[in-house]
Amino acid sequence: MRYTSGMLWIAWKMLVGNRVKYLGIVFGVVFAALLIAQQSSIFCGLMSLTISQIRDVEGPEIWVMDGNVQFVDDIKPLADTELFRVKGVPGVDWAVRFYKGIVRARLEEGTYEQMILIGIDDATLVGSPEQVFMGSIAALRTPDAVIIDDAGYKRIWPGEPFRLGRVFEMNDHRAVVVGITKASRTFQSFPIVYTRYSQAVRFAPPERKVLSFVLAQPNPGVPADEVCRRIRAQTRLLALTKSQFTWKTIFYYLRKTGIPLNFGITVLLGFLVGTAIAGQTFYLFTVENIRQFGALKAMGTSNWTILLMVLFQGLQVGVVGYGVGVGLAALFGYVSRNLSRLSFFMPWQVLVITAAAVFVIVLLASLLSVRKALVVDPAIVFRG
Repeated sequence: MRYTSGMLWIAWKMLVGNRVKYLGIVFGVVFAALLIAQQSSIFCGLMSLTISQIRDVEGPEIWVMDGNVQFVDDIKPLADTELFRVKGVPGVDWAVRFYKGIVRARLEEGTYEQMILIGIDDATLVGSPEQVFMGSIAALRTPDAVIIDDAGYKRIWPGEPFRLGRVFEMNDHRAVVVGITKASRTFQSFPIVYTRYSQAVRFAPPERKVLSFVLAQPNPGVPADEVCRRIRAQTRLLALTKSQFTWKTIFYYLRKTGIPLNFGITVLLGFLVGTAIAGQTFYLFTVENIRQFGALKAMGTSNWTILLMVLFQGLQVGVVGYGVGVGLAALFGYVSRNLSRLSFFMPWQVLVITAAAVFVIVLLASLLSVRKALVVDPAIVFRG
């Protein structure tokens, strides 16, 4: 054990002996870790935008919709009578209407703005926003009342303080702001307006069918998956749990858009460039220290010990490069989210994927350079 520790200490001293080469190797790993973690986090941030309105609806566990709906913004209206069919399914505790659509609003200044209109149940207000910091949800029961998200308010009235009582029009109907809430950003980045379902129907363009979704809750003790199966069998509608609808939306964007391909190419380039920089610099480092490895072999050091020393050097570089790279990516995300509202979300899976990529990079770099050390002739130390 003491012998092994001594050899690892020698490997460490050899690694940091040439600071320029050491920093060059670390830079390659830092670059790869930074690019992989940053691009993966931006990708996760974009995917989180696509499901934000599913995530923001608290309470119901089941979403019922037309069977051809592909993702949350793919609205295919239902007849209002579908609500009562869902309520009649065994295992359903309660069910409510839910409206979601895009409307054009006319502001007091005469300008127009696209908005996401959310209509929640009139009686229970299920689906209402959770983080209302001005006004109240109960105020939605007043005529023409709407609640708007804070980001949307700033977009419509930039530079102006939050103020209740503002008036605008939707579909020639008067809308009065009675509350301001914090809502998750959406993929479309339009202002979000909440109102009662009956009011949303008047605000929305006239259609024969207007019901977007039915939100339902299973009876206590009845699995949501089983209730979804019963709803599908009895009504021929698509019923999904909140988690299933979330993943259905994410998979749609993964399959139907170029987002994963674009980010995947960038991540792959970061991996390849990082491997190339670290591998080439590591190889040059080994070549410059070939006499030291020859001296160690002349003193009886086995090839397995040499291999262990090189892998230890690669591991040390990987740990430092990973830490610095991920730290810079997190700093980038923190600054960019505050300055430019960039979509940035770094879950633990990104950290694991980045760590695995860095491990492969340092392993490849070590293997590229170790052969030179393993085949070196110990007699090299006696040559001029």
